[in-house]
Amino acid sequence: MKKIILSLLVCLCLSTLSYAQIIPSFQFGLKGGLNLSKFSTANTFSSDNQAGYYAGIWTRIGAAGIHLQPELYISGKNTTLKNDAGVENEVKFTSLDVPILLGTKIGAAGVGLRLNTGPVFSFIISEDQSLGQATAAAFNGEFKNQAIAWQFGSGLDVGKLGIDLRYELGLSKLNSSNFSSTKLNLFTLGLAYKLF
Repeated sequence: MKKIILSLLVCLCLSTLSYAQIIPSFQFGLKGGLNLSKFSTANTFSSDNQAGYYAGIWTRIGAAGIHLQPELYISGKNTTLKNDAGVENEVKFTSLDVPILLGTKIGAAGVGLRLNTGPVFSFIISEDQSLGQATAAAFNGEFKNQAIAWQFGSGLDVGKLGIDLRYELGLSKLNSSNFSSTKLNLFTLGLAYKLF
């Protein structure tokens, strides 16, 4: 009898869990964290990872174990470009980033592991550079107003809190100069809070 009751409880839990994955859901929250930026440049410049920040909002719309997660945040990105002669160029800019991620979540009872991937559209709001004369001659640092990247990441949700770790691979050239092809790659580590 105990085995039958235990089997029924397990079946009930599994069916409830699978039913919960099928029901459409909507979540909304706040998010913020750190990023490590690195420019990849063809042949001429190298750059070091430097810390920046990001903060904004996220939504998650899902059903049947799959979710769409659009986000909107302000991001400060910093890096130092170096040419072969050792001349440095500190580049700092602020962008409005819009990731549109597709993902899945595995877990139950308020605890779950998420996997996400998707494009990120970045729109530069402000740019601040310190250019040496030699650097200015080789690289004018004129950045385009938008860029596209692709994010890969995972997250862990515990109740209303979430932790995200992602890698962003730059797909489009950031600078408007024809001299080199500058793309931005970065890691992000963030903390999310679900409002509802």
